[in-house]
Order: sequence, then structure tokens, then C-alpha cells
Amino acid sequence: MVGAHTADDAGVFLLTPEMALIQTLDFFTPIVNDPYLFGRIAATNSLSDVYAMGGEPLTAMNICCFPVKEHPPEVFREILRGGLEMVHQAGAVLAGGHSVEDPELKYGLSVTGLVHPRNLVTNAGLKPGQMLVLTKPLGTGVIATALKASLATPAAVARAVELMTTLNAGAARTMRQFGVTGATDITGFGLLGHALELANASGLGLEILARQVPILEEARDMASLGLVPVGSHANRDYCQRSVLMEGAVDAVLLDLLADAQTSGGLLMGLDPGKLEPALDHLKDQGLSPAMIGRAGVGAPGTITLRF
Repeated sequence: MVGAHTADDAGVFLLTPEMALIQTLDFFTPIVNDPYLFGRIAATNSLSDVYAMGGEPLTAMNICCFPVKEHPPEVFREILRGGLEMVHQAGAVLAGGHSVEDPELKYGLSVTGLVHPRNLVTNAGLKPGQMLVLTKPLGTGVIATALKASLATPAAVARAVELMTTLNAGAARTMRQFGVTGATDITGFGLLGHALELANASGLGLEILARQVPILEEARDMASLGLVPVGSHANRDYCQRSVLMEGAVDAVLLDLLADAQTSGGLLMGLDPGKLEPALDHLKDQGLSPAMIGRAGVGAPGTITLRF
């Protein structure tokens, strides 16, 4: 049902008329110093791809690339403990995994989920006139970069970790309840990069209201100091030929819109008549959603960014 051609978050294979299999994997290097928190963040990020497709995680398998000669076993044990907690929180089962000795530490999950075909959400499912809703604020990439430079405050790090360890399960429930057909999660390509994937796959132009996009406190200050991930600059460079900017461009805000996120929120399209009740439902799930634009504005495969 879904393969590689639409740059979707996961692959989907139809098993029966009422059941489809979702398959995904993701792993990366540590972005925080605490191994337990790293395990939780990495697992939450991996599980997110299933939620972005409208499904529910079923099983997970560890992907472990560990420098076993450089760290004591307790470090790896804590990473796995954090990952296992998030798998259980998602209602899934850890079924095993694979480990290799690697000079650079990496961890993540391969996740299998299920979705009813009528609830499947893809990059190609946006419709003209739908409102774009983002379920988590941006800025975790900037905060992680500031942490590496020892410039992030404990409060900023704690808030970023809280967001990165919040499952997108509640957002997936909202998508199912309100019949969302087009969505993605915001991760390494930033809001602009993933929104562009939606625009290309759906054959639509998107409008994003830059100043309505929620941003983590302190992330703007850190970005203004130049603490922007290298990946964010690459995102801006890649997207610039497909982004039309209107108004007084805020360079710092533009960096944050391209911020390389880890375990970010979902960006979904909602019919205008369902917007307010859906926002209320998302808030009931403990999320802080914001309407940030709409679909069907401008040339297909482009983003009109209004400052």
C-alpha cells in the first residue's frame, strides 16, 4: 500500500481487507548525555513513524551499535532500559533485536504496527483547503546543539526531553477520530523539509504562517547565537528552491523552521469544520497543538512561507 516512492514515514503492506502491516526502523547517535534518557528518546522517535501512519505499534526490535570497549555495561543497560520503557508505554512488545560492535554509539528500534486500511494516513493524503496542525513545538535540535556546547539551561533541556519522550499516540488517536488522511512526523528534515514531502506527495502547494508555528522557549535565543545543527542548514539549502517567502523574513525563525528535530510532533491536515474539535481533542491528549497554515495554496510541490 505504501512503498518508498512517496518518502512516507513507514512501509505499509495489506494483509487482509481489514488489516495492514506497518514496518519502520530508525536509530541514531546520542543527543543527550544520560544513557537512560537517550534510550527513551530514541525509542519514542522510532515508534513515532507508526503513529504518523495512523497505526498502533505491535512489536519492536532493538538496533544496537555499541562501542563495548569504551563504556561499561551499565551504560548500554540503561539505554536498553529506557527504550524498553517506551515500548511498553506504547503497548507494544519487545521481541528481540541485533547488536554489533561499533566505534560510534547508536541505538534505535525496528517497529511493526497495525492499521485498518481505512485509517491509513500518508504523505499523499492532504486535500485542498485543509488546515495544517502541528502537535509539538519546534526547537529540540537547537537545544540539543546548545547542550553539546554546555550553553543550554537545565530547564530548557528538561522541556526538550519531555517533548522528545512524549509518544505521538494521542495525536494518532485524534487522526483516527477525525478522519485525517494526510500527515507526517517532524524529525530530521525539519518542519520545512517534511512539509515539502507532504506537498510533493499530495500534489499541492502549502501555506505556512511562520509566526504561528510554536517554538520552544530558549530555542530562539540559542539559534540567534548560531547554535543551529548542521542538518538544519542542509535542510534550508535543500528546501529553498521550493519555498516562496513573503513578508519581512526573520532569519532566526527560518532556521528554526528548518531545525532538525528528534522525535517531533505530527503535522496533519484537517478539514476546516473539524479544526476546533480536533484541537480540543489534541489538548485533551496533553498536547499543545497549533494551526500553522493550510493546503492548496500556490503551485504544487511548493511552500508559501508568510512572515
